[in-house]
Amino acid sequence: MKQKLTIGWLYPELMNIYGDRGNVIVLQKRCEERGIQTELLELNLGFAKAELEKCDILLMGGAQDKQQEAVAKDLFKKAKELKKRIENGIPGLYICGAYQMLGNYYKEANGNIIKGLGIFDLYTESPGGNSKRLIGNIVTDCQMLDYRLVGFENHGGRTYLGNNSKSFGKIVKGYGNNGTDETEGVIYNNCIGTYMHGPLLPKNPLLADYLIRKALEIKYNSTTPLKNLENHLEEKARRAIAKRLSVAI
Repeated sequence: MKQKLTIGWLYPELMNIYGDRGNVIVLQKRCEERGIQTELLELNLGFAKAELEKCDILLMGGAQDKQQEAVAKDLFKKAKELKKRIENGIPGLYICGAYQMLGNYYKEANGNIIKGLGIFDLYTESPGGNSKRLIGNIVTDCQMLDYRLVGFENHGGRTYLGNNSKSFGKIVKGYGNNGTDETEGVIYNNCIGTYMHGPLLPKNPLLADYLIRKALEIKYNSTTPLKNLENHLEEKARRAIAKRLSVAI
């Protein structure tokens, strides 16, 4: 039976300022090289709730505040459906603004609370205009993959995980969630929230394969290992970033 995965890209017209299309392309290409068909659904403002039911993998990036406000209003109308998909194990990658939006709330520097979707048990606070943004290349140890990930972060908010939340990785170099507790991102069911841009997947092929593998497990109840692919260029890029930061891979 020919396998097919539908990739749902949430709000690409607005939440796409850090090369997020690169993540889409990597998933499509790594599926193609294994004979897995893909379909891309670009889910922009006003998309029908039923579209989420068609998706086997979900992706969502970051944006500026104005764009995120528009997206939040629209996504809250579909929060129940999105939470159902995540609770059912549909894998996803939620980056920066999307990561924050799926948390419990965002507290602005003036104390104003912006409610989140409450899917990830975490909250984010803005430390105020005089505090530095957390910017730069980042390396994190991902215990789930037994793999050292590289990326780029650029965020002002500080994110703090709830007691029952599990971080996506431990910081080796960079700032991560808040610059103090050495955590980076969150992993919940098969979904990942992270501050790592770049885009993330081209330099970290094992993470792309994790999303593909989990999608196949959920859709086809398949536990067959994925065909190994040649990752020479991807590994070269990953090691180049690590070398620049004087970190061993």
